Amino acid sequence: MTVTTISAQELFRAAYENRYTWDKNFPGYTADVTYKQDGQVFTGKVIIDGNLKAEVLDIEDEQAKKAIHNQAWEIAIHRVRRAFEDTHSANTFRYGTTDSTGAVEILMGGKAEGDKYKVRNNEVCHVHRLIHGTYVTIDTFSSHDTGAGYLSHSYDSVYHDPKTGAQKGGRSEFVDEYEKVGEYFILNRREIRTEIEGKVSVQEFIFSNIQLLAPVAA
Repeated sequence: MTVTTISAQELFRAAYENRYTWDKNFPGYTADVTYKQDGQVFTGKVIIDGNLKAEVLDIEDEQAKKAIHNQAWEIAIHRVRRAFEDTHSANTFRYGTTDSTGAVEILMGGKAEGDKYKVRNNEVCHVHRLIHGTYVTIDTFSSHDTGAGYLSHSYDSVYHDPKTGAQKGGRSEFVDEYEKVGEYFILNRREIRTEIEGKVSVQEFIFSNIQLLAPVAA
């Protein structure tokens, strides 16, 4: 009997391609947004167009506007569908350890040398990546199954200095909720709890009245 062993690249690729993304026909959408931060409340509108460019309207406070824009950008950038080869052609993949939950570690080489991932149940459940000179570590605890790929539901993130390993800023915990609008799953709520020096700061972004934009004529 021949036992076929899947390569680290194949395992990672399957999980990568199992992420939920918007297709090339995604028209963009508008939404009302309510942003709550530690007792303050701001309301306005968000537009994410078919090219996944974000715009925030009707909010005067610059910090609140920037916070909402950052989240809108994050929402869009993670729904972009990129071919595996376009993202990872300069990388190599090898197996690391398997933890007690069955998550399999994937160690990167090549251009992404030093980055690490973990894959469990055909989902990427751990990311450790160097982004803009800082290591970002994300652990996913639960996910939404859309039937067309998975979306993270609860997860955390923490930043570390790549040279010293020292933590930068506080650990943030996220909870994301989605709704189906037309053919697409769109974030309608994100809560972020960040602990810094024993104090917890809570941000909540609520997106309501989500409406797809009319498709742009070819």
